[in-house]
Amino acid sequence: MSNVTTKLARAETRVRVESPLYHANLPALAAERQQGEVVLREKALLGHLVLRGNAGNELFAKTVEKALGVALPTQPCGSVDTDRVLVQWLAPDEWLIIVEGGREGQLEAQLREQLSGHYAITDVSGGQTVFELSGPKAELVVRKSCPYDVHPSNFPTGKCVGTVFAKSTVLLRRTGAESFELVVRRSFADYLWLWLQDASREYGLVISR
Repeated sequence: MSNVTTKLARAETRVRVESPLYHANLPALAAERQQGEVVLREKALLGHLVLRGNAGNELFAKTVEKALGVALPTQPCGSVDTDRVLVQWLAPDEWLIIVEGGREGQLEAQLREQLSGHYAITDVSGGQTVFELSGPKAELVVRKSCPYDVHPSNFPTGKCVGTVFAKSTVLLRRTGAESFELVVRRSFADYLWLWLQDASREYGLVISR
């Protein structure tokens, strides 16, 4: 290896991290769009980890609980949300863990250090983003976009479900009486941003930072 190559290999590499909606300039739009009954906010650049394992294995469950500070939700479509971590049930042996951006690497390392046996952890942070939809007409926008029954009697606060949304798919979670979160694949983010603008047109769309 040449000296030049060695220096390049040792040089600090800085990767520019961007939200999939960076081109939309949401901060600028937030200053312009202040009238409406639907509020859209992108919770960008969070840490996303997919964890797989056997929740019926006591050692696995207790080790994960110690690392996360919360027990894994084991009921279908359940979630646990604290000020430090959000854990959403995806399947009997699969969960999506969302943390503050930058914490995912440390958490993954901690889990790998402490877990043993059969498990899998995948960092999908760069491939997903989160949209927050709220306001008095937010549920109507979700209803017109999604075939899943989101009436509060069927979709209470804390419930999450993978579903079709427009011509895409999302992980949808109710976070309050008038608020929802959508975990969106990066490749669908631009399409869903355009869709939500159109679907909210009759109610007025506010962009929040």
